[in-house]
Amino acid sequence: MATVTRAHLEQRLALAKRCSREANIAGVKAAAVATIASAVPTSSFISRAHQLASVRMLPWAKANINPTGQALIICTAAGMAYFVAADKKILSLARRHSFENAPEHLKNTSFQGTGRPHPAFFRP
Repeated sequence: MATVTRAHLEQRLALAKRCSREANIAGVKAAAVATIASAVPTSSFISRAHQLASVRMLPWAKANINPTGQALIICTAAGMAYFVAADKKILSLARRHSFENAPEHLKNTSFQGTGRPHPAFFRP
């Protein structure tokens, strides 16, 4: 049975922390965009922003959604965008790291004549 060194574990922990930070940043960016995209048509507290962006609040939303409903819509959109973007980032980093750590005989999976060096499921 192979033993695992402390340095190896610390290296893996540092990699996990870096990936987590990158995923968090991607999620925050997506949440910010989703917040703005859902706030402009549903809420009235961005009156100056919609005048500058030439976007008007939807008349139906103004008439039928109270401030609590508007906040719920905005928070739901932001939360979903955060988790989707963070999950996509984590999966792409995991795919890249698994490819980088793969043995050479698995990396050389090019097919003759297709013009693609790696199958789509294993490409970083």
